Amino acid sequence: MKRYLEHKSIDVLGIGNAIVDVVANVKENFLKDNNLSKGVMKLISEEEAAKLNRMINAVKISSGGSAANTIAGLAVLGNSVAFIGKVKNDDFGAVFEKDLKNLGVIFNTKKEDRSFSSTAVCIVLTTSDAQRTMNTCLGVAGTLSPDDIDEELVANSSIVYLEGYLWDQQQAKNAFLKAIDIAHKNKGKVALSLSDPFCVERHRIEFLNLIQNNVDILFANEIEILSLFELKDFDSIKRNCKESDIIFAITRSEKGSIIIADNKEYIVEAERTEVVDSTGAGDLYAAGFLNGLIKNKDLYSCGKMGSILAAETISHFGARPNISLNDLLKSKGF
Repeated sequence: MKRYLEHKSIDVLGIGNAIVDVVANVKENFLKDNNLSKGVMKLISEEEAAKLNRMINAVKISSGGSAANTIAGLAVLGNSVAFIGKVKNDDFGAVFEKDLKNLGVIFNTKKEDRSFSSTAVCIVLTTSDAQRTMNTCLGVAGTLSPDDIDEELVANSSIVYLEGYLWDQQQAKNAFLKAIDIAHKNKGKVALSLSDPFCVERHRIEFLNLIQNNVDILFANEIEILSLFELKDFDSIKRNCKESDIIFAITRSEKGSIIIADNKEYIVEAERTEVVDSTGAGDLYAAGFLNGLIKNKDLYSCGKMGSILAAETISHFGARPNISLNDLLKSKGF
């Protein structure tokens, strides 16, 4: 079986927005009354975040952010993981740091003391159909810079996992490029999550260039990959992906996922579950997939692990697991 990774002391290093999630249930008309587009992520100001917080009743507050959720899932599975992301030295920053370190995640990014902005917060509004509408106040998270990239940590990581959302900020983009350069010079692999359809629309040309020249593993959902290649049918997407040398892991909601690599495709069926909250489904899919790669599983098995973990996370509120993920995978034959 082909081995994709060089074994190093850190299995996966995540780089992304360090965000505290505030999860709440709302009615459909709440979204309409507040001019919010269901199912997408919107950037909001600190004033807008404060206003929304006053209008909701939170059911859960915990550390979050797309890449951090993936790293948390990998930590729960017993992998050696680390995270780079910016927080302020405030109450939400303490929540974020404590949650990750309690899971055994290496998190040494220096806290910001001088900025007037706070630690980032994402207000996740979940409707009865389990769709989540994310309202993100980036605060200091978007100020991640090349100086925050721990070169030794990157060099000692088998996979550097990047969150596409951070590409919105120029200095964070420079931090990504620095990490990519270090990773490849040290035979590490680079994984990228496209994060959001609107994020893809904003940066399509740059993302295409990045993927073609610097990415080894790409995570995307069906809408994001269609937007990336500006195509309307999935068969055309498959042809485009087969022409590339990277691994594509594409999620398709209830249709499951498809893995494309080495001019082959692997169809992975979805796990059946009751959908309560879709927050973090893609993040935990990535955790399951990368967990399989770390353990040198075949690509179908990697995708299946991703589906199992995604199904677990959408069965409850919040993006962090409620049960032992290792026991769950064992019960499914892994």
